[in-house]
Amino acid sequence: MAKSKSAYFCQECGYESAKWLGQCPSCKQWNTMVEEVVEKTGSKIPEWRSSTSANSTKRANKAAVINEIVYQDEQRIQTPDREFNRVLGGGIVPGSMVLIGGEPGIGKSTLMLQLALSIPAVKTLYISGEESEQQIKMRAERLSQNSTANCYILTETATQNIFKQIEVVKPDLVVIDSIQTLHSSQIESAPGSVSQVRECTAELLRFAKETSTPVLIVGHITKDGSIAGPKVLEHMVDTVLQFEGDRHHVYRILRSVKNRFGSSSELGIYEMQGSGLREVSNPSEIMLSQREAPVSGVAIAAMLEGVRPIMIEVQALVSNSAFGTPQRTSTGFDTKRLSMLLAVLEKRFGFRLSAQDVFLNIAGGIRVEDPAIDLSVIAALISSQQDIPLASQLAFAGEVGLSGEIRAVNRIEQRIAEAEKLGFEGIFISKYNTKGLDAKKYNIAIRPMATLEDLFRALFG
Repeated sequence: MAKSKSAYFCQECGYESAKWLGQCPSCKQWNTMVEEVVEKTGSKIPEWRSSTSANSTKRANKAAVINEIVYQDEQRIQTPDREFNRVLGGGIVPGSMVLIGGEPGIGKSTLMLQLALSIPAVKTLYISGEESEQQIKMRAERLSQNSTANCYILTETATQNIFKQIEVVKPDLVVIDSIQTLHSSQIESAPGSVSQVRECTAELLRFAKETSTPVLIVGHITKDGSIAGPKVLEHMVDTVLQFEGDRHHVYRILRSVKNRFGSSSELGIYEMQGSGLREVSNPSEIMLSQREAPVSGVAIAAMLEGVRPIMIEVQALVSNSAFGTPQRTSTGFDTKRLSMLLAVLEKRFGFRLSAQDVFLNIAGGIRVEDPAIDLSVIAALISSQQDIPLASQLAFAGEVGLSGEIRAVNRIEQRIAEAEKLGFEGIFISKYNTKGLDAKKYNIAIRPMATLEDLFRALFG
C-alpha cells in the first residue's frame, strides 16, 4: 500500500508545520491548523507536461553576466479596455500571471468574461469551476459581445483535464475562474485548501512561464478583504489586482496592488451597467454633483489615486447633538483622521465641535487615502458649521498638520491641471508648493496658504 505525506497548514495565513499546533506561530490565530495530504509516493510530474513532455529533457540554465543579457521589449497584448491596460502598465505581458480579487458579486467574473469576449484577435480559453456553460452563455448574451468565435468555454476543476484541453485548444490567453475551485491529483486535500491552492497555482505558473501564455486568475477574498488562501499565492503571481467598490453604487475601482511589469499605483474606474462594465475615461466629471445653487458643507478636493488626478466632492454636516455623546461618522474617509482634524480645529482655532455631531461623506462611493484632501475636509466642516456656502468653482489640495499648518503635497502640477481642465476658477494649495511652480502657465487662480487661519480669512472673512 502506498504511503502519503501529510502536514498541518494554517487556514488563515498558510503557515506549514510538521505537527499540530494550537496557535499559529505566524499569524497568532488559534485552532487554525488543519492536516492535509501534500504528496503521494512516487515520481511527481507537472500536470501540464504529463501527457506530452514527461520524457523530454530540459536544458539546464547557466549563469550569465548581466551586461551580456540581451533585452527585448515585450509585445504586450492590447485589450480594447483602456482602463485594464492602464492598470497592468500597458497591456497583458506574455507569460505573466495576474491575480484578481474582490468582494462577492462585485463583478470579477463579468470583467474577465467581458475581457475574453472583446479580443477577437486572441484565442482565449475561459475556464470556470463555479458556473455551467449555460450560465456563462447567458452572461455573454447580456454583455452583447458574444459575436467572436475566438473565446472557448470550459467548465472543469481538475487541473489534469484542464491542461489536456489547453493542449487541444492551444489558447493565447487563459482565464481561471476561480483558483479556489481547482484541485490537482498530486494533492489529496479538498479544493480551496492551502495546499491545493498553492499546488494549482504552481502548476499554472510553470505552464505560463514555459509557454509564454498569460494566465488571468480570479481569487476569492476573506471577510477582512485579503486574498483567500496562503500569502505565498500573492508572492507567486506577477500582478495582483483588487476589484473594489460598493455593490449599492454603480462605480467600481480596479486597483493595482502588485505589478512586476509596471506601476503599482495605477487604477481604473468602471461603471456597472445592465450590459456589463463600462470604462470611465474622465472620473472627475461623474464624481462632482451638478447644482444650480451652492450648498454649505460641500468642498471640492483635487486628489490623486495612484498617479491619476481626480476631482471629488467632500460633503460635511455639522449639527447640534441630541444625545450626550456626539457622533463622528465618515464614509470613504478615515474616521481617526477626521477626529484628528476636529481636534486641530478645536485646540488651535477655538471651534467648539466637541458637543456637535459630525458627518462626513466622500461622494461617489469611493474610499480616499490621499492626505491632500485634508484641506477640503476642513473647508467643508467649517462651511457646514457656519452655514456659509463655498463657491462651487473653488478646489482644495493640501495636507493639514497638528499645528494647523498647510503642508505641501506631491504632484501639485497634475492637480492644478485637472482643476483647470474641468473649468475651476481657483485652487487653494500650500504656500510650500509654490517653490518651482510656474503659475503663469495655468488659466486658474492659484491661492497659496501657509496656515488654516489664512484659509479661514480668505473664505469666511
